Amino acid sequence: MMKALILSGGKGTRLRPLTYTTAKQLVPIANTPILGYVLWHIKDAGIKDIGIIISPETGNEVKQYVKNGKGWGVKVTYILQTEPAGLAHAVKTAKNFLKKDNFIMYLGDNLLSHGVKDAVREFKRQSALGGIDAAIFLKEVDNPKQFGVAKLDKKGNILKLIEKPKNPPSNLALVGVYIFTARIHDAIDKIKPSPRGELEITDAIQMLLNMGGRVKSEVLKGWWLDTGKKDDILQANTIVLDEYIKRQINGIVDSKSQILGRVTVEKGASVINSIIRGPVVIGKNSEIKNSFIGPFTSIGREVTVTDSSIEHSVILSNAFLSGVERLEDSLIGKNTKIIRNAVRHRALRLMIGDDSTVEV
Repeated sequence: MMKALILSGGKGTRLRPLTYTTAKQLVPIANTPILGYVLWHIKDAGIKDIGIIISPETGNEVKQYVKNGKGWGVKVTYILQTEPAGLAHAVKTAKNFLKKDNFIMYLGDNLLSHGVKDAVREFKRQSALGGIDAAIFLKEVDNPKQFGVAKLDKKGNILKLIEKPKNPPSNLALVGVYIFTARIHDAIDKIKPSPRGELEITDAIQMLLNMGGRVKSEVLKGWWLDTGKKDDILQANTIVLDEYIKRQINGIVDSKSQILGRVTVEKGASVINSIIRGPVVIGKNSEIKNSFIGPFTSIGREVTVTDSSIEHSVILSNAFLSGVERLEDSLIGKNTKIIRNAVRHRALRLMIGDDSTVEV
């Protein structure tokens, strides 16, 4: 039997101020929270027993979205990690749930293009033969200093793993998906906190290697998205819209409007005297009036857009935009208002929360 462990804790500091009120794993990509895609990937791999690591700050919000897991056809157990003390610490916290079973660990703010079905099938085959203790996924990156990095020999075997190295031995970063046998628990018991005070999963895997464990690596050829920053969210939104969105008009589109390309208008949404050029998704009960919505834009639920032009952006639920001449490359939070000043004296009038960025 194989289980899954999804990490959905953390404070999401790189996405503030959005993550003061929203778990980073629940930020929507093409109007579906990132965590929803992760759950589908795990279910598609045939795994139905899932533990979700949650934090005190955002745990209730995660529970409200996932509930008991029936929406994905899985069984969910919630595991509280009281402090963000590292990925290996999360595994340690979940030991009573994982027991002696093999498991896949999937970071809830990561997405893989091809899911994990094939990797899980191959791991089951090799572990049944006693030939593997862990599988890790690697991806070439431009900034390896920001990730755990692998050093390989000429045959592709893992020689060493280093967490956020000052002098990276390669540009192969560890992707946020791992598959383990129960032997990883013994390795975690032998490691100590890193200089930043966390139990690092890279140190645990390195210890597993030192113990004679067999660790397989696979360099991903498809895309991998670590959705920790605004630009990551926009890139993920672009890719998912491009690959998955279909032309599906379930809302109301009046005769003065044009729907061009692959556009989804969800139930209860209305498009009035507007041009929508896909790929675009418009959420339930939203209203687009006298506006242009350009490619690679996601409009959440109950959003109002009037007399505005938006492109390559993510607009979360209950936002209100009026008279915005051109908005692009933007991530707009829930319950926000962006209104053009109608007074002749043109000036910016802002109320901006902590950790915000405004480009004018």
